[in-house]
Amino acid sequence: MTTTLTLVRGDITRESVDAIVNAANSSLLGGGGVDGAIHRRGGPEILAACRALRASRYGKGLPTGQAVATTAGALDARWVIHTVGPVWSADEDRSALLASCYRESLRVADGLGATTVAFPAVSTGVYGWPMDDGARIALDTVRTADTAVREARFVLFDDAAYRAFATALG
Repeated sequence: MTTTLTLVRGDITRESVDAIVNAANSSLLGGGGVDGAIHRRGGPEILAACRALRASRYGKGLPTGQAVATTAGALDARWVIHTVGPVWSADEDRSALLASCYRESLRVADGLGATTVAFPAVSTGVYGWPMDDGARIALDTVRTADTAVREARFVLFDDAAYRAFATALG
């Protein structure tokens, strides 16, 4: 099945999809950027579900490159898929970990039966990943993934991110 790749300039917390991907930190307890926005808009149900995951399976935190789902709370989605992106490094190639975030998020989405998924630009905020490279990795990974997801919607917060993804999409 072919996955349609869509680019949107906007707020990921306003998307109406089966699953919204959260660029989470390993604690799963909320933070800044996309993570904080998803927790604020989604409400306390998301935090409660994340706390339950920490208590049962991820006491030391969700490993970088992995993904796990919770309720979406008050968001217009059924689930939030939390993934922990790598911090960018000029000294170490961590691109496989970034690609894993997208691949694992799709694997989780497939397990849930989600067919529409909204992605942020994972690791390109406070984790410092260069936007052009992050866009290329994200789009290449999702484009070549073996998934039942019909639409992967990349929701970009600002014009610069949108332009980077549009360029990478070709």
